[in-house]
Amino acid sequence: MKRADLQRLAEIRVKEAEALLKQNLSDGAYYLVGYAVELGLKACIAKQIQAEDVPEKRFIFDYHTHVIEDLVFLAGLKADRDKDAGADIALGNNWRLVKDWKEDSRYKYHPQAEAQALFDAVSDPTHGVLQWIKHRW
Repeated sequence: MKRADLQRLAEIRVKEAEALLKQNLSDGAYYLVGYAVELGLKACIAKQIQAEDVPEKRFIFDYHTHVIEDLVFLAGLKADRDKDAGADIALGNNWRLVKDWKEDSRYKYHPQAEAQALFDAVSDPTHGVLQWIKHRW
């Protein structure tokens, strides 16, 4: 998959989550907006891969995780994220919400307020996690 595809899909997942929230379908919204972050981080990782390089097997295995904190680390963004989140309280709070998203959230119920909070943490145009990621993808 190309980096541009990952970027586009991240933005689509946010729009899908927003549409679901408007229909009070919070479980799907929560799930999809988490995937937006995952896809954005994977776009950051893809930026590091050169066309003629064959990544190590472990790198490929790690890339296929759905754990947000592992992807932040793999993208080489942990130090920058921690520094920026420490300097911007709103961004820091947003990252604290986002880091707890799990792929298996699709098997759980998420109240509207919880899904809305995650959506806002991801999509905020100034302090949002996806906005922060976009500056690095």
